Amino acid sequence: MTKSLAALPHDEKSSRSGENDSLNAACLALKSFLVPDVPGVFPPEATVFIKALACELPYEMGSPLSRWSTRDLAREVERCGVVPSISASTVGRWLRTDAIKPWKHRCWIFPRDPCFAEKAGRILDLYEGLWQGTSLKDDEFVLSTDEKTSIQARARIHPSLPAIAGHTMKVEHEYERRGAWAYLAALDVHRMKLFGICEPTTGIEPFERLLARIMTTSPYREARRVFIIMDNGSSHRGAACVKRLTEKYPRLVPVHGPVHASWLNQIEIYFSILQRKVLTPNDFESLAELEHRILRFQKDYERIAKPFDWRFTSADLNAMLRKLKLAA
Repeated sequence: MTKSLAALPHDEKSSRSGENDSLNAACLALKSFLVPDVPGVFPPEATVFIKALACELPYEMGSPLSRWSTRDLAREVERCGVVPSISASTVGRWLRTDAIKPWKHRCWIFPRDPCFAEKAGRILDLYEGLWQGTSLKDDEFVLSTDEKTSIQARARIHPSLPAIAGHTMKVEHEYERRGAWAYLAALDVHRMKLFGICEPTTGIEPFERLLARIMTTSPYREARRVFIIMDNGSSHRGAACVKRLTEKYPRLVPVHGPVHASWLNQIEIYFSILQRKVLTPNDFESLAELEHRILRFQKDYERIAKPFDWRFTSADLNAMLRKLKLAA
């Protein structure tokens, strides 16, 4: 029995109702393989068919659904006559053997930068302490930087209540807006040293104020080289940015990542921790309180944090890109 519905003989023409006939044709083809019904026993072909069906997009098989549930799959195979009756729990048990979860989904951006491997590889090498195949010296540093924009101060119209026995923390749904900060931060990925400032907006000048704070602080002030990993945001984009920064700081080496690759930037991990630990729930009486809490957390986190256990290497990246190329 084939493991793919696409391999079964079927007619691609649409039915009168506008549905694709491929699923019905596949069901008919399967029936010729099935053994007579035995109560409580399912032929192996039925298991293969259900797993193959779960790995197809429902709407491409003529269904109006966007995702399959185990109950949807059970109904579909019964409708096709693949089996006379089957429970959703049985379907779920079969799918679990191959870790198939068609009811879940994740957003994904496929690499579109023609130099994706090269740009991403440079960042991953820096995390490993390498630059152009040579190990970094003790006086060379790698910082990851970005901006967390529009962090609002939301003053709740009733005070939040702390957790008590049997009850979770309670936060009023309605709030008043008290303004917003842009939080610009940089993280030394090997030493877990943090720099951060709150600014009314992002832009070239706020970003350069952050860099000035870094480059006037020891040991970065005396460093042989300081590598700054950044995305392609408007505050620090392209060759003009590289020229402007290197003229001002000759020992600084800007390293731009590929477009749509924020997952390569370790500062995003710190931002996610900040979001969970400080900014959720959002309950701040003023911008001053919000700024104080952000910078206080930055100081406290720097004191207790250890470098992130980053294990994704250039070799892993190349293997992933080969896999995506084959999948495409």
